[in-house]
Amino acid sequence: MGKLNPKQLENLGDPGTYEDGDGLRLVIKKTGRKYWVLRYQLNGKRRDMSLGVYPNVSLKAARSKSAIHRERISAGIDPIDAANAERVANQAAAIVEAAKQITFDSVAADYISAHRPGWKNAKHAQQWENTLATYASPFIGRLSPGEITTEHMLKVLQPIWTTKPETASRVRNRIELVLDAAKARRLREGENPARWRGHLDKLLPKREKVQAVRHHPALPWSELPAFMTKLKKMDKVTFKAMQMTILSACRTSEVLGAMWNEIDLEARVWTVPAERMKMRKEHRVPLADALLKLLEQLPRVDDNPHLFPGMKTGKPLSNMAMLMGLRHIKRDDLTMHGFRSTFRDWAGECTPHPRDVCEQALAHSLGNAVEAAYRRGDLFEKRRALMDDWAHYVTTAPTEKVIQGDFSKKSG
Repeated sequence: MGKLNPKQLENLGDPGTYEDGDGLRLVIKKTGRKYWVLRYQLNGKRRDMSLGVYPNVSLKAARSKSAIHRERISAGIDPIDAANAERVANQAAAIVEAAKQITFDSVAADYISAHRPGWKNAKHAQQWENTLATYASPFIGRLSPGEITTEHMLKVLQPIWTTKPETASRVRNRIELVLDAAKARRLREGENPARWRGHLDKLLPKREKVQAVRHHPALPWSELPAFMTKLKKMDKVTFKAMQMTILSACRTSEVLGAMWNEIDLEARVWTVPAERMKMRKEHRVPLADALLKLLEQLPRVDDNPHLFPGMKTGKPLSNMAMLMGLRHIKRDDLTMHGFRSTFRDWAGECTPHPRDVCEQALAHSLGNAVEAAYRRGDLFEKRRALMDDWAHYVTTAPTEKVIQGDFSKKSG
């Protein structure tokens, strides 16, 4: 039988400790706050355990809690340690439950949003969104990252692994990156089920075994002068952009994004800023006579800074414009990117220009990091000679014979 009673508790107001028995006591602070404490001793250590505030916890409830804890103590279980462990377990369970509410689709959206500023163009972000929405979301979009397994990955990849190997490889890589991000946010644990090396490579055939890598269709260099003659007869701005792409050996995105303030006609150089380059490094393009003549033919639009203005105010031509140009002249067997290969084949087979000069003209990375650290220049004057030779070859009428010796004399 306890020493305290409900009526007595209502009248108690003086600060102090009031024993009920079996270690249960009511403590009244100077502030008037009243709370229950269970004092016990286990393994030679005395501890006080809070059982709640009075009157929120009544005398009856306090005695019931005390009895439960004393049973644990009798069994050698420390109730404070047990309560702390239970709280930690509940917190962990709450985190797991919260993580389940975060889906793969939402983590993927966060990943794309975070990396979008670092990607070279909006098209790349759009490709991420489209491929994940098309191939991943139907199978894993609504799952939490922690629920995704190898079996889920096989369901995503197997239908397209042999029919669309390049797309499937990109989907796998993008899922792997999203799941790595989820792990960094503690939304999943363990191995990444989208990892290729040492995991999916044991379950799926290598991409190159499924289908040979397809390169961008390129026009043989011997056919280029005739092709260029055909382009020069077309008056639309799209075909002038195509001519500049060929003459500069640049990527289509670099040409379409070109602005007049990047062109120095007096110095005969076009400077492509780093943010528009694939390697994120400024690239200077020598302007050969043929390219200067082409630039002089381009009209300038007051409210558009681009060399090749599009239909929208302040915007360049669409990135589909040149592809449509190829279709218009019934050469949809080619891609504009393929002309970079045409240039490289010509430079390697028909000229004595060094490999590094040719690769620098294409804005390719040269050698390893150590070599790059020692290579301060961009071989500009040597590239000017190369691009002059290229422009001369490209704009020479097909009936005129241009042989390797011509370039040897000119470049030597």
